Amino acid sequence: MKMKGARILIEALKREGVDTIFGYSGGASLHIFDALYRFNQDNPNDGIRLVMTRHEAGAAHAADCYGRATGKAGVLLVTSGPGATNCVTGLATAIMDSAPMVMISGQVPSGMIGNDAFQETDIIGVTRPIVKHSYLIQRTEDTARIVKEAFHVAETGRPGPVLIDFPKDMQFNEIEPEWVESVNIRGYQPKLYAEKEELEAAAALIMKAERPVVYGGGGLVLGDASNEFREFVWKTQIPTTVTLMGLGAFPETDPLALKMPGMHGSRAANYAIQDSDLLIALGPRFDDRVTGNLAKFAPHAKIIHVDIDPSAISKNVKVDIPIVGHLKYVIPELTKLVDKTNIESWRRTCDLWKQKHPFRYEPKPDVIMPQQVIEEIWNITQGKAILTSDVGQHQMWAAQHYDHIEPRRWFNSGGLGTMGFGLPAALGAQVALPEELVICVSGDGSIIMNIQELVTLKTEKLNVKTVILNNNWLGMVRQWQELLYDERYAASDLHDNPDFAKVAEAFGVKGMRVTKPEELRSALEEAFSYDGPVVMDIFVDETENVYPMVPPGAALDEMVGGMA
Repeated sequence: MKMKGARILIEALKREGVDTIFGYSGGASLHIFDALYRFNQDNPNDGIRLVMTRHEAGAAHAADCYGRATGKAGVLLVTSGPGATNCVTGLATAIMDSAPMVMISGQVPSGMIGNDAFQETDIIGVTRPIVKHSYLIQRTEDTARIVKEAFHVAETGRPGPVLIDFPKDMQFNEIEPEWVESVNIRGYQPKLYAEKEELEAAAALIMKAERPVVYGGGGLVLGDASNEFREFVWKTQIPTTVTLMGLGAFPETDPLALKMPGMHGSRAANYAIQDSDLLIALGPRFDDRVTGNLAKFAPHAKIIHVDIDPSAISKNVKVDIPIVGHLKYVIPELTKLVDKTNIESWRRTCDLWKQKHPFRYEPKPDVIMPQQVIEEIWNITQGKAILTSDVGQHQMWAAQHYDHIEPRRWFNSGGLGTMGFGLPAALGAQVALPEELVICVSGDGSIIMNIQELVTLKTEKLNVKTVILNNNWLGMVRQWQELLYDERYAASDLHDNPDFAKVAEAFGVKGMRVTKPEELRSALEEAFSYDGPVVMDIFVDETENVYPMVPPGAALDEMVGGMA
């Protein structure tokens, strides 16, 4: 049976198990949106849900977080030109955090490409550095194969975003499709299993180390290897730290957990890394916010690094035993070769650091402390919630003061640091997991960047709770200006922001304004039990900073603030 290219695309997406598309329509993608509409008419009980956001940036972040929450590539559909370029930040966010996503952009007809046609942009060229792979459909006959390959590339190996650019004439051409059942891409064969010799060398180092530290990263979550990771840690009984992107891979309530490392990590984690004689790095990328001054990072330690991406190994920090492979398969093999370590003295040292240097703050009687909000969220949910965050102080407090105990329940922009990520990310997570309580922790600077998605929450009846820690500043910028720029507060004052509770009400979403400490617990409980989306504008201490902090150029153990 002959089909137009646009219908082939939709049928191919359905064959990949796609149940939701996030998008925004436009001229060059109208054939695709029409094909989706007609497909859903033909399949009323087994269609593909279209979630129409109110900006392409919102659709990109929603698709990204749908992918992070499910492990399946989120799908994004937009038009050409400005529709596609509005997704650039979303693609960059996804590639930095290894989120599986397939973006489909309409494009001007093939014969007009390169002629500065209306709403034409070379989106392949624009996005080449920020996608895992990209396709320009030049023959309608290739559509089904390209869709199959795109999902394979997005979801396997180190996950990431893949772009399909679909010219309008290719969408309209009518052919008899050839469906592809499997993918075999020459030059793209991710290595899953480690070599026996590498594993034996790593096991030998682990068993003779006196001060080992397990250093887990976001790859544990993305690779669905959290259970395997926990078995390794529990068997070896080695103190463990997990990065911002890996939070939840190991329960932070466990006695071996040191909490996260890095610029705003725990003193216990940072001291342990700096004093260790062996780092067992499973899935991190040694980014600068974790390592601090590279020349001073883990000066006494040998390093084992396991990662599915060979380009990530020794990219930032030279390692002693590089192991390329999938964590879900490599960790169990390594676990077989090790036993409980004889490091009682080291475990006691790490425990003392934890006891002496917990994350802490000084409560105030008349003002809500931002950390207090996060702790109350934990007290109410006990980890049975999904948290998204934007970027800034609130992000760090949510990482520090909420005990992350399960994977795929904490989503934020860790690599790119994208303000405006949190609300549409929560939207995507709620669509993916409709029965879960989804809480977006945001700031008064971040929330306004994609606030239009409140309309989407209302229209789609998505039960997202947005908690704004409102300190009337770009908080992290103000903190750096206070500490490093002699209190010259340039372009960071947000005292002219609107009343976000009233803004929410204007969007048709329940708005709440909280100003007193004694109101906090009951207000959170009211919001979480309310049937529908809620925006809570919570006014917190304007002067509070995130501590501890590793200043720029300092080593991990040269932290300031956060003393017990």
